[in-house]
Amino acid sequence: MPGPRYTPLVQSLPATVPFVGPEAQERARGAPFTTRLGANESVFGPSPRAVAAMEQAASDVWKYGDPENHDLKEALARELGVNPDCILVGEGIDGILGYTARLFIGPGDVAVTSDGAYPTFNYHVVGYGGTLEKLPYRDDHEDPVAIAEKAREKGAKLAYFANPDNPMGSWHDTATIQRLIDDIPGDTVLILDEAYVEFAPEGTAPPLDTTVPNLLRMRTFSKAYGMAGARVGYAIGHPDLIRAFDKIRNHFGMNRISQAGALAALDDKDWLRSVQSRVLTARERISDIARENGLSPLPSATNFVTMDCGADGNLARAVVAALVEDGVFVRMPFVVPGDRCIRVSCGTDADLAVFANALPRALKAAHARTKP
Repeated sequence: MPGPRYTPLVQSLPATVPFVGPEAQERARGAPFTTRLGANESVFGPSPRAVAAMEQAASDVWKYGDPENHDLKEALARELGVNPDCILVGEGIDGILGYTARLFIGPGDVAVTSDGAYPTFNYHVVGYGGTLEKLPYRDDHEDPVAIAEKAREKGAKLAYFANPDNPMGSWHDTATIQRLIDDIPGDTVLILDEAYVEFAPEGTAPPLDTTVPNLLRMRTFSKAYGMAGARVGYAIGHPDLIRAFDKIRNHFGMNRISQAGALAALDDKDWLRSVQSRVLTARERISDIARENGLSPLPSATNFVTMDCGADGNLARAVVAALVEDGVFVRMPFVVPGDRCIRVSCGTDADLAVFANALPRALKAAHARTKP
């Protein structure tokens, strides 16, 4: 009996996911995690005003969400000082990356990124038949000069660059990013992922300029606003570029509960400032824990700290495995040479106390496992 007729492209792809979720790991280990510090979520949660707005909107969830995302776009436009037609709202940055790949990538088209950078971009590019050109990090930073040069050399249709960066937590200053924007070829769309920009120091992000025709700056409510599960992201760009998404986006992809929550969260500046303060404190504590155990924390402009375990990927993987066995969820989403590191998300005092107790045991177990 004949079966489904997949496209040749789909038949050629492996079944994969960019990240193995903590829930899948909990099922595999047969027990829940004691502490969840691996996915860069905000354990501090969303604004109470956002929670209240979502609770109120829940009774109307029988209605579709506004397919234009009008109210949220208007509010974001006021907040950012741009026109509403320069903003796209979508199902998190992950969803918008998928739409962007669909707009620009066909079989054989080239996209440039950093080797070890956010893997969901790679997932979407490959899913539409694109070819990835990956460049190494330089001094634990994405290399903007190399990205622009490779985009020009390969005639890339897309280039991905995160500032601040995940997974290293590093960042570049405004002048460096502006040079990247200026140097990218005019027929290459630069995706500037700014998911962590609310945690970065002043002078990290250039002023918004929606006259640049080939620049998409992506931001999210998943990190500083504590709404990762609501899936609300947005892109800022030239009106013509933003308008093109209407050809292919899922117009009913946003639900009204998420729309209401994001609108209320954006309005609660006091909550955002409190989260930023707690993240700063948690970063300092995680860095102290790393140093207390002979590890080297990398400077971070995000809501996580990457720490160098001082050897190679085998040791770092063993440390992560030992922590997971101990009920502490962390990750090491790196490639060589970054795979010498593990990544720990910011948490509450109680979360970090659990991590501080577990890390020495994990290091001891890891060194025993990797002993020559």
